[in-house]
Amino acid sequence: MKLHHAAHLAVITLITLLPVSAHAAQNAVSNDDLAKAGERIRQTGAQLQEDLKKARARMEAQKAQQEAERKREAERARQQAIKAAAEQRQAQETRQRQAREAAQAQARQDAAKRAEQAARDRQVALAMQRVKDEEAARKRAAIALKEARQSVGPRGMADAAPRETAKERAARALREARQSAGPRGMADDGL
Repeated sequence: MKLHHAAHLAVITLITLLPVSAHAAQNAVSNDDLAKAGERIRQTGAQLQEDLKKARARMEAQKAQQEAERKREAERARQQAIKAAAEQRQAQETRQRQAREAAQAQARQDAAKRAEQAARDRQVALAMQRVKDEEAARKRAAIALKEARQSVGPRGMADAAPRETAKERAARALREARQSAGPRGMADDGL
């Protein structure tokens, strides 16, 4: 039995060693595959890192481009706002200048109308004064003429010689009327 037992033990040992050697053979192939797989993983990782760097660079470039575009847009908007403010200020100044000019023109027209009215009023007052002066001169001349006619009698003749005659008195009254009204005042009457 001891032999039988020893054979049995040898068979069991061989059976147990068979999978170990088969597994070792499979491990040798697997190590190559693992090395290749590891290399591929390293290459893939390196490629992913490279792609990630490129993506980051593209993203940074895109961000920089967007920031530059935003700044350009902000500058464009600022310039447009400045231009619009300048145009608005210029339009307001133009409106104010036009309003001032219109007010000045209106003031000049009003002053001219007042001056014309004052001149017309003066002319009317002068004409009325001339008429009054002429009326007063005519009354004085009429009174002098009446007195001259009344004094033509015997006593009037005696007084007429040393004194002025009725015609002289009438002429004097007419001269006085002309002097008081001025030459233009009497020229209107044809006297």
